[in-house]
Amino acid sequence: ARLMHKYNAHGATDVTGFGLLGHAQNLAKHQKNEVSFVIHNLPVITKMAAVAKACGNMFQLLQGHSAETSGGLLICLPREQAAAYCKDIEKQEGYQAWIIGIVEKGNRTARIIDKPRVIEVPSKEKDGELW
Repeated sequence: ARLMHKYNAHGATDVTGFGLLGHAQNLAKHQKNEVSFVIHNLPVITKMAAVAKACGNMFQLLQGHSAETSGGLLICLPREQAAAYCKDIEKQEGYQAWIIGIVEKGNRTARIIDKPRVIEVPSKEKDGELW
């Protein structure tokens, strides 16, 4: 929370039951300004994109609809401070963070581009549990 204040975050949500896209849409809908979120990058646990494809895309992982039981945070930051936030949280907390898209003037919606860049994130195992 301190880093979110330090870098002037103006919105945040956890990514859980509605998937990345559902939570991004909800966050965009509740902004003070009429904006839209455009997602270009999808951080996904290593090999899960291939698993999703092998399963016939039944969970719509790459479309942002896959529900998570313990997803990360989706945080809206000023463009000029986002990279510094990502570096700072990794340095201070040991968590990786990624810039996954942009905020632009719009109609309070969110979308994932047709061919987003998939960022394969290694799973972390601790005492037999991931993350």
